Amino acid sequence: MTDPTAQQVTVPAMGLVVLIGVSGSGKSTFARTHFKPTEVVSSDFCRGLVADDENDQSATADAFDVLHYIVGTRLRRGLLTVVDATNVQPAARAALVKLAKSHDVLVDAVVIDVPESLAQERNKARPDRDFGPHVVARQQRDLKRSFRRLDKEGFRRVHVLRGTDQVETVEIVRERPWNDRKEVHGPFDVIGDVHGCASELRTLLTELGWTIRYDGDQAVGATHPEGRQAVFVGDLVDRGPDTPGVLRLVMGMVASGHALCVSGNHEAKLVRALRGSKVTVAHGLAESLAQLEDEPADFREQALAFMDGLISHYVLDDGRLVVAHAGLKEAYHGRSSGRVRSFALYGDTTGETDEYGLPVRYPWAQEYRGRAMVVYGHTPVPKAEWINNTICLDTGVVFGGELTALRYPEREIVSVPAEQQWYEPVRPLAAASGDREPSVLRIGDVAGTRWLETTHAGKVKIPEENAAAALEIMSRFAVDPRWLIYLPPTMSPVATAEIEGFLEHPEQAFEEYAGWGVTRVVCEEKHMGSRAIAVIAKDADAAERRFGIGDGSAGVVYTRTGRPFFADTSELVDRLRATAAPLFESLDSDWLALDCELLPWSAKAVDLIKAQYASVGAAARAVLPEALSVLERAQARGLDVGALAERSRRRLGNAEAFRDAYAAYVRPTDGLDGVTLAPFQILACEGRALALTESHEWHLAELAKLEGELITPTRHRYVDLASAAEREAATRWWLDLTAGGGEGMVVKPAHLTEGRVQPGIKVRGREYLRIIYGPDYTDALDVLRQRHLGKKRQLALREHGLGIEALTAFVDHEPLWKVHQAVFAVLALESEPVDPRL
Repeated sequence: MTDPTAQQVTVPAMGLVVLIGVSGSGKSTFARTHFKPTEVVSSDFCRGLVADDENDQSATADAFDVLHYIVGTRLRRGLLTVVDATNVQPAARAALVKLAKSHDVLVDAVVIDVPESLAQERNKARPDRDFGPHVVARQQRDLKRSFRRLDKEGFRRVHVLRGTDQVETVEIVRERPWNDRKEVHGPFDVIGDVHGCASELRTLLTELGWTIRYDGDQAVGATHPEGRQAVFVGDLVDRGPDTPGVLRLVMGMVASGHALCVSGNHEAKLVRALRGSKVTVAHGLAESLAQLEDEPADFREQALAFMDGLISHYVLDDGRLVVAHAGLKEAYHGRSSGRVRSFALYGDTTGETDEYGLPVRYPWAQEYRGRAMVVYGHTPVPKAEWINNTICLDTGVVFGGELTALRYPEREIVSVPAEQQWYEPVRPLAAASGDREPSVLRIGDVAGTRWLETTHAGKVKIPEENAAAALEIMSRFAVDPRWLIYLPPTMSPVATAEIEGFLEHPEQAFEEYAGWGVTRVVCEEKHMGSRAIAVIAKDADAAERRFGIGDGSAGVVYTRTGRPFFADTSELVDRLRATAAPLFESLDSDWLALDCELLPWSAKAVDLIKAQYASVGAAARAVLPEALSVLERAQARGLDVGALAERSRRRLGNAEAFRDAYAAYVRPTDGLDGVTLAPFQILACEGRALALTESHEWHLAELAKLEGELITPTRHRYVDLASAAEREAATRWWLDLTAGGGEGMVVKPAHLTEGRVQPGIKVRGREYLRIIYGPDYTDALDVLRQRHLGKKRQLALREHGLGIEALTAFVDHEPLWKVHQAVFAVLALESEPVDPRL
């Protein structure tokens, strides 16, 4: 129970806490009592790291190098960090304050001031403290001198605990940054720069569905019937005809909890002017001062207090949304410093001025790669446009443009026109997109070691060497990257079967899905072909409109590594587009992405078949009969070679079965004659990532609409896992399928699932596995049953999630670099060392 008489010490929840006190004052005990062990970085511990002796004073310099590195790393990652060291000398404290400021976090000091006699007594009781009393006496003198200057050293707050009673009863309270409102989830209406255009603001709020509250003829607040919350990006004031009207309305919305507002640079300057500071009266400030002069004194005081209390930015909705007046790069999200506030209010300038005398701003949005959506204003643009998950909502209403809002999370833009041009712009409005087109990729988008924070795959590490391998393939062999919106994942095989003569069997797949809580599965024929992704548009105009490809092509069919299947896939694309007409119509989309198998296997893999499989089969069928003939003659002469002859006879049978297995997937083709596609999933269409939102039952029903010579249907059947009869019937179907030369089947949940459930498990046939494990694999089943599937299954889940991530990014009109980070990651993970036979 909290002691009501205890002193409260408030420290930043994200920042640095510097403990200050002499040796023996109880800093380490205090740190252990109030902070997690991982949050405390001790100078003694760091001495132990570098010298194997926590009391080796000769290692102090190296120990503090380590301490500063650990502290800096934790602060960069946004973690509360407590430094447990004496810190009684100004230089030691200055280094830590500088470190905190370099990471834009707050830093507090906690001074533990106990009698010197008590500290001396504690040190005597510790055998590891063999320094004399003069050391503590010197530290005590340094501490006393420090009291005169501590509040001027850059600490946000200095908390002094005097005596053991205060130290032992103190209550530590963690204070979140004021900009941390992650618990507020909206939905939001984020509103761009208003600049005194009160009438347009009322019109926009009405358009957004808000009900405005009036006191007489003055708008003093607004509410939304659906509980939406407004967020203003700043620059409410200056230039326009009614700054007081804007302030009165927004202040009322904020006071009632229906709105948030960040500071703009115009509010910051108006505050200075109202406080009597010397400022240049320009850029519309004169209009605000004149309008406020006509208002009652109490309103001016309220408006001043409101504007002075506005913070630099907000982090909302679990970190998914950041609102700052001039935008904010990722490293500054949730941080607190003068540098962060300056960026949020003014942006990042190059130090130059343009021909209009205005600062040239660094195009930070073009380099932005953060997960959070950043919504801002400040620099007027003709139209709100997305750039790398950022959007500028200042569409120049005061200059005769529009007042714009973003509905979040819907990503819907709502604008109302200005009633007139209220102020002449110094510089014509220019688009915010800068020099980089959204479809342009840079090597920095995918190169090097990266951690991807994803919605559907979690946090995924892409090692530098894997990224380099993927980049080599993509840059040299891949199709036009604008078509490359998805790569298929690897697929896990079924758990190893214990059934006599089988390495894989459907019963294990049924058991696994039942264990994951799946009640109904679909068993799909696994076509023995080459994995193919088909991205097709209804026509060339649709391709240019949606993919930005204006060369007259209307689609592409590419391999699992992003390479085109043939030197020219246009004929195959045209055939598929004609065949897919029913899907274009039923899905009301002018483009589709399909997951398929291209058949036969030999159409793409004929060189592989000749070099890797046919050569083994031919050699075995040539050598083994001769060897068997020799052994039979030797046996006839009475030599004891019966066991060897039997083994050779069995190996010859295996070789014949091996040859029959791969030959089943070879058939003659001439160009596209004889080539078919077997689609089994509709990945996406306009506005819908169907691989995420629709069940396999829906996909197969839709794909049944495709008919013609080009299409090989995917045979399938559904299984209620609670029905032993249905499981047995599906197993017989699998046995018949594989006995007829089929590869096997893929078992998938029939309906959408949640959690870490495998999206599909392949169950390959007994004879097909000869191609994978070799002709004689059935003689080594006991060894093969020891195969380990854990890494393969983790890889399958991550790659599947990354594929969904890429599709959803494309469907949501994210920039191509964001789509390709996920696409490249799938290919990069394919170079992970996993048994290729799995």
